[in-house]
Amino acid sequence: MGESATTSYSSSPSGYGIGPPWLFRGRALYQLHLVKAEIARAFIPKELKLVEAFGYTLGGLFLAHYDDSPAGVFDELVVIAGIVWNPPTSCAWASRVLVNSHEACRHGRKEIGLPSHVAIFSKRDAKASDQPLYKQRTSFIHSKPKEHSEIQVLEMEDYSQTSICNISLPFAGDRWMGPKIRISLPSFSGQTTHNPQLLKYSCQIEC
Repeated sequence: MGESATTSYSSSPSGYGIGPPWLFRGRALYQLHLVKAEIARAFIPKELKLVEAFGYTLGGLFLAHYDDSPAGVFDELVVIAGIVWNPPTSCAWASRVLVNSHEACRHGRKEIGLPSHVAIFSKRDAKASDQPLYKQRTSFIHSKPKEHSEIQVLEMEDYSQTSICNISLPFAGDRWMGPKIRISLPSFSGQTTHNPQLLKYSCQIEC
């Protein structure tokens, strides 16, 4: 399932220094996936109990382009490893966060306890008859559309680059395809080298 349009988390003037809540405006797609529990557990702290059924938990990805945020204009890809119990409800756990903003990366690591990394987001608009932009295999969110946007994400580490994924997004007019949604997404984070404590935060998402 995919969603797209305008995404906002919370309200605040620009700049991280003013303090939470922070507001991010742009467009986003939230794609849900079933993840094998044994794979998800490798990314989730042992003291947290995984929400699972028949050997699977619910993970996914959150892809966003922000036109206005405390860090300015930037792109973000969040990989959700799975859902963990937080009685009486549950929380998401992000196994990787990729952004093309050094400021957003630093804030995510130190303040939110996210596994953030700096990345390059390469994009182009294409038609079904066009040759793929990248030699690697490209994954389509839906069946191959007539008009779509191709996005490649490369993680940066010092002077090296690692290809993380290629994504093809279908268009609905001038925006990404998908129904509009409004959700509250409570999440756990932390236990990283930059922020060793276990943290909890919540995103109010409209997309």
